[in-house]
This record gives sequence, C-alpha cells and structure tokens, in this order.
Amino acid sequence: MGVSLPPKEATLFKLIVKSYETKQYKKGLKAADSILKKFPDHGETLSMKGLTLNCMDRKSEAYDLVRLGLKNDLKSHVCWHVFGLLYRSDRNYREAIKCYRNALRIDPDNLEILRDLSLLQAQMRDLEGFVETRQQLLTLKPSQRMNWIGFAVAHHLNSNASKAFDILEAYEGTLDNNHPPENERCEHGEMLLYKISLLEECNLLEKALEELHRKKSKIVDKLSYKEVEVSLLVKLGQLEEGEKLYRLLLSMNPDNYRYYEGLHKCLGLHSENAQYSSNEVEQLEALYKSLALQYSWSSAAKRIPLDFLSGEKFREAADNYMRPLLTKGVPSLFSDLSPLYDQPGKANILEELALRFEHSLKTAGGYPGRVDKEPPSTLMWTFLYLAQNYDRRGNYAIALAKIDEAIKHTPTVIELYTIKSRILKHGGDLEAAAALADEARCMDLSDRYANSYCVKRMLQADQVILAEKTAALFTKDWDQSLQDMQCMWYELASGESFFRQGDLGRALKKFLAVEKHYADITEDQFDFHTYCLRKMTLRGYIEMLKFQDRLHSHTYFRKAAVGAIRCYIKLYDAPLETVAEEDDMSKLPASQKKKNRQKQRKAEARAKKEAEVRSEESSVNVSKAGMRHVKPVDPDPHGEKLLQVEDPLLEAAKYLKLLQKHSLDSLETHLLSFEVYMRKQKILLALQALKHLHRLDAEKPDSHCCMVRFFYKVASIPTPVTEAEKLIWSVLEAEQPTFSQLHGKSLLDANALFLEKHKDSLMHRVAAAEMLHLLEPKRKAEAIKIIEESPNSPVLNVSGVVREWKLKDCIAVHKILGTISDDHAVASRWKKRCSEYFPYSTYFEGSQSSVVTKNRVTDNNVNGGMNHLKADQNAAPLSTNGKLENIEALKNLAI
Repeated sequence: MGVSLPPKEATLFKLIVKSYETKQYKKGLKAADSILKKFPDHGETLSMKGLTLNCMDRKSEAYDLVRLGLKNDLKSHVCWHVFGLLYRSDRNYREAIKCYRNALRIDPDNLEILRDLSLLQAQMRDLEGFVETRQQLLTLKPSQRMNWIGFAVAHHLNSNASKAFDILEAYEGTLDNNHPPENERCEHGEMLLYKISLLEECNLLEKALEELHRKKSKIVDKLSYKEVEVSLLVKLGQLEEGEKLYRLLLSMNPDNYRYYEGLHKCLGLHSENAQYSSNEVEQLEALYKSLALQYSWSSAAKRIPLDFLSGEKFREAADNYMRPLLTKGVPSLFSDLSPLYDQPGKANILEELALRFEHSLKTAGGYPGRVDKEPPSTLMWTFLYLAQNYDRRGNYAIALAKIDEAIKHTPTVIELYTIKSRILKHGGDLEAAAALADEARCMDLSDRYANSYCVKRMLQADQVILAEKTAALFTKDWDQSLQDMQCMWYELASGESFFRQGDLGRALKKFLAVEKHYADITEDQFDFHTYCLRKMTLRGYIEMLKFQDRLHSHTYFRKAAVGAIRCYIKLYDAPLETVAEEDDMSKLPASQKKKNRQKQRKAEARAKKEAEVRSEESSVNVSKAGMRHVKPVDPDPHGEKLLQVEDPLLEAAKYLKLLQKHSLDSLETHLLSFEVYMRKQKILLALQALKHLHRLDAEKPDSHCCMVRFFYKVASIPTPVTEAEKLIWSVLEAEQPTFSQLHGKSLLDANALFLEKHKDSLMHRVAAAEMLHLLEPKRKAEAIKIIEESPNSPVLNVSGVVREWKLKDCIAVHKILGTISDDHAVASRWKKRCSEYFPYSTYFEGSQSSVVTKNRVTDNNVNGGMNHLKADQNAAPLSTNGKLENIEALKNLAI
C-alpha cells in the first residue's frame, strides 16, 4: 500500500483523481502541487501529476514524474496502475500489461485494475489471460451482468463456445421470470441471439432451433430472428420450411440477393460455380418468372436470371432488363452488367442489343417493336452504354466515337466526360484523361466525387502538384485533412506517382501513411471492448474482432506494403548519395571537416527552431483543461529521413512478414519475398518463396524467371566448407528434383522448353528471352529476336478486331529491351511497332495521342494554317471536349 497522507492532503489527492477523470487537468495539477509542497516525495501524487501532464501533451515530464513516483513507492498499486495507464496511452500494451500485473500482486482484488487488464488482454488477443481475468471479475462481482457476459465472450474467443453457452445459461438462471424490464428488452434479445449462435457454432443445430423457438417472445429483432431460424432450418435439411420462410423474407425485402440464394438452396438449385443443367435452368426460369410477376418493382428478380440464362432466352431477358434502365437514365447499368462479359457469348449479345436500340432510337425514336416514342435522353444513355462496352472490349477508337456522339447529343452530363476520361486512360493517354476529368469537375464544383475522380486521374498522369491543389478545394488543410480522413486511395495513388517519378522519399511517406491508418484502425477497436459488452451487441462484436484479425489482408494494405517494399528494394539497389558524400568528407582536412559539421549542426538547429515557431504560431487556443490545440507541423515533408536507414532490406522485411502472414495466396507476396531474400543471401528463404510461387502458378513468367535465377545463383555458390553450408547444400540438392521443369534438363533446356510451350504469349517470350540473356549474355541478339518476333494475334468479336497485347505489358517490354540492349534502335523499333497497336498511348507517341495531336496543332499554328487545324480536330477526338489547354493553364497556376 502507498504511504498515507493527512486528511487534508488525502482530500486533495481525491480531487486530483476526480479532476483527471473529468478532464480538469489544470485543477488537478494545482492540487498535486499543493500536496508536493509538503510531501515532495509522495509517490502516488508524483504519479498522478505525471498522468495529468501526459494528458496536457507534456510526455517527457510525465514519464519522469511517474518513474520518480514509482521509485519512491514501489509497493503502491496506484503507482503501478498509473504507469500502466501511461504506457497504454502510448499504445505500448505489453509494458502496460506488465505494470497492471505488478499492481495486482499488491492489490489482487482491485476491480478497476482488473477491468483495465482485461481490455488490454482482449486487444492483444491474450485469450487465456483474458479468460482468467474475466473469471476473477465475475467472482468478485457476480451481481453485474457485464461480468457474466464478459466471461462468456472470453471463453468464446478462446475457442470454447460450449463453455460460453453454459455461462450464459447460468446467467439466465440468476434472473427472475419478469426479466427483462422494458428498457432492456433489446439488449436481452441480442444476448439470446448470441447464445443461439454459440449452439450453432457447436453444431447443436436442433437444440439451437428449439432454444430459438422457446425464446421467441423475448427476442425483439424479428428480422434477425427469421434469418437465424431459416439458416438453422436449411442446415437441418428442413427445406420445405426453409422455402416458406425465405419467401416470407423476400416479401419483406425482394432486393436482398442472399434471400434468393437461400431459396435456391431450399429448392435444390444452388450451384457454387454457377453451372446448371438444362433441367435446373428451366426450373430457375419458371421460378424467376413468378417472382418477377409477384415483385414487379424488384430489380434483383430481373437481374439474377441473366446469370444462368443463355442464348435467345438470355437475349430476351437482357432486352427486358436494359430497356427501362436506359429510359430512366441509370449511369450504373454497364457496371451492373459488366460481370456478364466474362461469360461466353453474352458480351456479343449485349452489344448487339445495344446497337439495335441505337439504330431504332435514331431512325424511329423508340425501341424496336414498339410504337411509343422514347425521351431524347434514352439515345444518349445508349451511346454511353456502347462506349463503355467498346472500352471494356479494347476497341478504344469506336468507344471514343460513341462517347463523342453522346457529348454532342447532351453536352451537360458529367458522366459522359468521366467515362471519356476512363476510355482515354485505358487507351494510354493519361494527360488527356486528366484534362477530361478536370472538365467534368468544372461542370459541378460542389461535387466531391467529380473532384476526387479528377484528382485520381491527375495522379495517374503524374501531375502531383495539380492534384494537390485540386484536392485542397474540398479540405481546409489538404495534406493533414486527407490524413485525418484516412483517404487511402489518394495516398496510394500519390505514392505510386512519386515512385514512378523516382522520388522514393515522398513515395515511402505516402505508403507508410496508409500503413499507419491500418495501425489506427487496429487501435480503434479498443473502446469497443467495453462498449459492446455494455450494449450487448455481442454478435457484431465477435464479427468485428474477426475482421480485425484479418485486417492486414485488405487490398489497400497489401498495395501499401508492396509499394513500401519496392521502395526499400530500389533504395538498396541504388543507395543515396550520402555514402559518396561521406567518402568526399573523409578526404577533406580535419579543419574543413570540423567547419562542415558545425554548419550542419547550425542548419539542423535553425530548422528545428523554425518548426517550433511555426508550431507555436499555428496553435489555436488553450482550453480550460490546459491542453494546447496545436496544428501539427510535418518535420519531414519530403520523406528524406525515411530514406536514411542503415539497412533498407531489414525495413522491407517488416512489411514482408505481414504480407506473408495475411496474403499468403498472393503471387506478389512471394515475388517480393524472393527479391528480398536473394539480396540478403538467404538462400533457403528464397527457396521457400520459390516453392510458394510454383505452388500458386508454376507457368507464370515471373515464377519461371525466379526459378532460373535461383538455380543459376545456386550453381555459382562455392563448395561448402562449414557444417551450416553443407546443411544448406544438402537441402538444395534434396529440393531441386521437386521442380518438374528441371527433371534431367539444364537451365537452358528448361528455358527453351518454356519458350516452346508458351510461344504465342508475349510476356512468356519476354521471360524466356531475359533468362537466355542471363544464362548466356553472348546470345543477346537471339534474346532480342525472341521478343521482336512475338506475334500479336487478332481477336475477332462483334465490335471488330482487337489485339491480344496489353498496353501495360508492352510498356514493361520496352523498358526490358532498354536494359538488355545498349542499342537504342532496338527500343525504338519496339516503340514504333507499339504506337501502331496503341494509337492513343502517349508513352509510345501514338498517332491519336494528345502529345502528337498537340504537336500537330502547334506546327499548324506556326505555319499559319488555321484551316488545317480545323480539319485536324476530326483526327483528335479530344481537342474540343478534352480541353488540353486546361493542362497548360493549370501547370502555370501550380508554378
């Protein structure tokens, strides 16, 4: 126990605690100083003063005072508890748990400390400790509902659902028959649904259904009751009852796709891979005809049949589905139907239907087979659909022609300009896409989506300054505000842009900002450990915890981690100039070295002082609690400090471990693992990454390259000497036969076989050529020939001929040719060939790209040929609507 104080000071100490709890920090600080004047070594007062200062953003003083208080009174549970609270505020949960445990050794029955400890154990997923602490809380306070619920949840999280059910049963046994009162009915009903979910998890389905029916009157959420009931009925095989219930649910919400899926299961018509027999298709068709008549306003009842119908029946259903949506002017129609383009034959039918609509609307003013006239806007929405259709199928010239017709028809619809921007982006003209997006934004300056869309296009075109200025239109302080809003799409796009431009510092800063958001999201669950138990939202709480456990498998985190790892790899491959500068410094005389160091120290001190001054100037006010509201100043706006790491690969490995844990089935995870471990000379770990690559897809070009590079590296390893080297060598010899591509073949033979197997694929040929150049550098000309002779086979569809090659792949090949060959003519030949395939690509300077058309316009202006300019606008589909001149104006504004 702590040293006792006289009555007057003891009252003041209680005032300190109360002031801390009510956030009256100045008042608490004053009371602490009054006690410390008489008792300067009182440990608990020193600790509470430190805790108060911590809330006033004076962390260094806070830690010093708390440590001093603990030193003066090691046997005080208050001092240990306060130290734990201090660590908890800094998210150092492991140290906080140690402090709480020390406090409990002194006062084992302290409820407040036990509650705080249980929260941290739940946060850190120390589930065994969580169960133990919750049991202790229940033992001390069995009259509190929250302790019963917390103990049950602890067992559930610790994979003991049956024990959790028994605890809730015991808790119900303590309640009287009139429970719950009116104001607790919702919470009690949620607890009952949670208890039934525990039985379902234990596979006690009959008991769960019986319990559900028995507690029906006490469950307030009738929709959840029905959903749980029908789920149990289906699992028990009571499909007739399940069918009736699903039809009842559909009458309540006929647009819920899960209800339709459940109805399929009850009727024996469910298929995981969406493959149905002709008999099943007939039954489904009859089902949805009746449902469409019953729920004529439901879009789901009309949309779902498009997934299983085919041929003429699909054509008829799609026709009936598309017409009303085109008439209403639903911009998302193509997004709705886009998944159907992956099913054989359906893309052609949808395109044919849209072309029929277009022709009939142009000639007769209505749909085919109908006398009624359609509103003029229907034709414009049909143009929009066709433009998106041709864009999806890779025919950008026709897509641009259709979208231009739509713009000419109705030039005031924002969606037309955003779709045209997307088409140009897919065609490779990023600068013109940004200009179109900016024009769409200017049509409605209050539209945040249009602003965000424009910002994204500008970042894709590497117009970062313009993107920042545009984003700032919707934020007070654009950079800090976007961080506070956790605007991850912006940070990812910005980081990728900086990476493309070679600015690794800023790129890394953006990628790590995204990683910090995920750390913040993980921290945000802390408050819910108490809230959900108090409000009894137990099912949602369990789902939230499961979501948090798989949080780092999210796409945005994976992109950020991949971007950061690539930055560190690039930094390792091409270190900053600091090393060279240090070498130059070492050659200078001692006096000059001293002067340079003094200058550097002065510059750092000046920068620090300026940052402090800016921070003080930006402080808004001081609250009554004594907390300063300071606008944060970024000490490293360009990410220069992030690049000053001793071992970039060590930093990369931190994010790599998260990817390996949460994105194990991603090919990119193991490609990066291979790259990092090869650079670190970790041969066995590189082998492990290679085996994962071959497990996922052995025929991928990247997998082939990694395999050849690995065994080429292994072949150059000197004869093992130490026991460790011999052990590694024995593992390599044992694992090599597991790669079927190398059975009885040399690396050259395996590479030649790979080329022969995939001779019609561009990227496979490039991979084979790269490895040929690696294995035998003298055969460089042959490697180049393999790439240059790659066929770009035409693919025929309704919209015309489309080539197989993708723009992204061709750009990558152009860069690879630059590394393989020193002859610029090789890369130039490839660039010229690709400019024909991708006429809108600015990278390849295609004939229809904004770079070429802008130069053509400039030449005509120089020659004074304005008539030529007018004629040339027909060849440049975005000189009128794209407003390319806006780019120059915005650039001047940015400067």
